[in-house]
Amino acid sequence: MNPTRRTVLLAAATTALLPALPATATAAPKAAAALQPYASYWYPDSLPAGSPDAGITWRSLKSWRAAADTDLALNAATVPLAPRFTPVPANATARTDQARVQSLVSFGPTSGNPSQGSATADYYALTHWAYLDELVFWGGSAGEGLILAPNAPIVDAAHRHGVPVLGNVFLPPVAYGGQLQWTRDLVQRDAAGRHPLAERLVAVAAAYGFDGWFLNAETGGGDSALGAAMLGFVQELKALAAAEGQRVTWYDAMTVNGSVNWQGALDAENQALFQAADDMFLDFRWSAGSLASSGQKAERLGRDRYALWAGVDVESNGPDTFVDWDAIVPADAPHTTSLGLYRPEWTHGHLPAGHTPADFHAADDRFWTGRSLDPARPDTADRWRAPALCVADRSTVTSLPFASVFNTGHGLRWYESGRVASDTPWNHLGLQDRLPSRRWVVRTEGRRPAVSFDFADAWRGGSSVLVDGALDRPAVLDLYATRLPIGRDTVVELTHRTDAGGVRVELAVATAEPEEAGTEPPYVYLPPPAAGGDGWRTSAVRLTGLSGTVHALGVRLTATGGGPVRWRLGGLAVRDRRTTPAAPTGARITAASGGDLRLAWNHPAPGTVRHYTLHRVLPDGTRRFLGGTCQRAYFTGGLTPAPGERAARLEVRAVGELYTSSAPASLTHPW
Repeated sequence: MNPTRRTVLLAAATTALLPALPATATAAPKAAAALQPYASYWYPDSLPAGSPDAGITWRSLKSWRAAADTDLALNAATVPLAPRFTPVPANATARTDQARVQSLVSFGPTSGNPSQGSATADYYALTHWAYLDELVFWGGSAGEGLILAPNAPIVDAAHRHGVPVLGNVFLPPVAYGGQLQWTRDLVQRDAAGRHPLAERLVAVAAAYGFDGWFLNAETGGGDSALGAAMLGFVQELKALAAAEGQRVTWYDAMTVNGSVNWQGALDAENQALFQAADDMFLDFRWSAGSLASSGQKAERLGRDRYALWAGVDVESNGPDTFVDWDAIVPADAPHTTSLGLYRPEWTHGHLPAGHTPADFHAADDRFWTGRSLDPARPDTADRWRAPALCVADRSTVTSLPFASVFNTGHGLRWYESGRVASDTPWNHLGLQDRLPSRRWVVRTEGRRPAVSFDFADAWRGGSSVLVDGALDRPAVLDLYATRLPIGRDTVVELTHRTDAGGVRVELAVATAEPEEAGTEPPYVYLPPPAAGGDGWRTSAVRLTGLSGTVHALGVRLTATGGGPVRWRLGGLAVRDRRTTPAAPTGARITAASGGDLRLAWNHPAPGTVRHYTLHRVLPDGTRRFLGGTCQRAYFTGGLTPAPGERAARLEVRAVGELYTSSAPASLTHPW
């Protein structure tokens, strides 16, 4: 990317201009420095001169071996890439088979990026996965490392929503500390003529559980020999990657003659590299003409024009960025190419100090959904052409059991069965649910209530869905597009609570698709059994009289009294029967330094487990939530003895898809 436009990476240094996480997100207690795991990063082979700054570890990818990677168990994703389908679009402007969306995101600094979340809610908790087709774990710097493996929580969340994640290979411009030797290191051959770094990249992605690599070679000074070497490297990398189900994206910077000359197009200078890869990100300097010619050239090559991502730099201005949308996704003609969004975490990074998770989600909804904040009512006059206006959403909700507690992957507290189990802010995207893709579609003939993720209370995790408004007419809230089979014993459970006013709740179920894009699913409305009392309640609705497949789920809310209504949804589950996973086995402490511990355990049937939770049991019997993870290893830091406690007692539980918890596996840590 053009150095004059980059504000991310500095020469030989440092993460100074990377989007900084709060101190609580990156800083580990001093005693935990050797045990706190971080996302991995490497140089191809040779290391810089001198010594790394504090907190940075210089590593060579050529020397990496999975068996010697002491952090691998904490960094390897475990959620498989889910298949997904495209329902009938929520609006008439979204296309189902044209442009796709790629997102290049810096979730944290290159070094010091915690492997398994951290103790702050101040995090880019991406939730609009339904519009994404590829996520790139962006980052790298000359002073830390150039090759980044995405950390497990991000991959697990993306995979749960059917989105592949790519690691990043960044060879910086000379102005940002780049050295041509690192490019030569990457493309080196062994005595047999093979590229050892290509094999190593594929091995890393396989061991860490992500889906391939984004190649961004921007170090100038190369010649045609280096260009030919790079082409051979990409060809071998793609062949090896394809054999492992991985993919390779090439960035439009280095050309076949070895120079760096951003084209903003598919042309003779980069055609061979595009052909060697699965797809290509076109630099920001594209024009309407160059995109049109690029799409045509791709098709002449026998390739899909939508394998080209037209880069849009939103790092500085988010949805206020000026974009020639008609050049990429015209409203009155087929889309020209796909869309590559560079740094959409602007929705988090631009917020002022003291912002809340709700502030972030409001900004993120504006970015992905558009000014109307309702994908069924797109604002076509909005200068920002949000993805929801152009691209049909996708869903992975295709099998039973299915459950969601509307956990966004961060929160101000952690709740269990409606009670606070920890009052420590947190983030961990691996704990994120499959979330409603159409946020928020509300169908009413009256005033539209406000709908949002709310962090003031939850049934489980850190958030719930809050509906707040007058409700002067009944309102239907779309929740999920699904492909769920209906059996004799299929039950839908809603866990909900009314905080103000009176509300009659009905389950909305559609067993067919809408007749056309932009129309309402053919819902039937099923009342739950009557229940009294205040607080959270779980209502079980049998799908009696329905058969076939559930295509959509929602709720219809009707006010039963005067005044405004505040109603929250804490959980939704669809099941034939209730299942509980087996307990973990072999729970053990693998390393300890004071109150900083690494834990590991086994499980007889890991495929039945959604995630694991860890609690500390205090001497008075109180259980305190320490954290959760999809891995079978975990780091917890900063534990101190309770009064009179001779050993800390810890419990690990397996949590299934229906949020049923296993019996605990217990272990102790003597003080």
